[in-house]
Amino acid sequence: MTIIPTALPEVLMIQPKKLEDERGWFLESFRKDLLEEAVGHALDFCQDNLAESSYGVIRGLHYQMPPHAQSKLVSVLQGSVIDVVVDIRKGAPHFGKHIAIELSGENQNQLFIPRGFAHGYACLSETALLTYKVDSHYNKAAEASIAFDDPQLNIDWQIPEEKQVLSAKDRQHPAFEAAPLFNYNTPIYD
Repeated sequence: MTIIPTALPEVLMIQPKKLEDERGWFLESFRKDLLEEAVGHALDFCQDNLAESSYGVIRGLHYQMPPHAQSKLVSVLQGSVIDVVVDIRKGAPHFGKHIAIELSGENQNQLFIPRGFAHGYACLSETALLTYKVDSHYNKAAEASIAFDDPQLNIDWQIPEEKQVLSAKDRQHPAFEAAPLFNYNTPIYD
């Protein structure tokens, strides 16, 4: 498995090694020891989530505030998504910047998204099945979000506006400037 920093250095692209032969293929989808070495601290994933979406669905931008902030390990089992991560740590070198990376069942790449980053994705294929691990249980009171179409972030979701499908909730998120954000100088890991 190869672990590569992205343009947001704390967000890591993980490329599992896929072994193929006449029987099919095999890969290690998660190695705690290697990921912990790459991020520089212990991880305790405690919940796995699955989401199925159809073409044009945009989910996000979501995160949880401390003390319930979550790191995520995101992968796509089937189909293709554009996965978007935004640095929401006030005072951080990349504050307000984002990356958009295609994850698919075909490329088998994964993203490690640390606490202090908002996350969202758009389904690019007919359907997509996305899975992700989190290191803190979901807590409704800690839920926070940013508008997917915030002009300051200027995210290209790669879905024409007339084909975008969002929940009523995801259409009502606050602008980046009005959203609750993290403070870069406040520790968010124990």
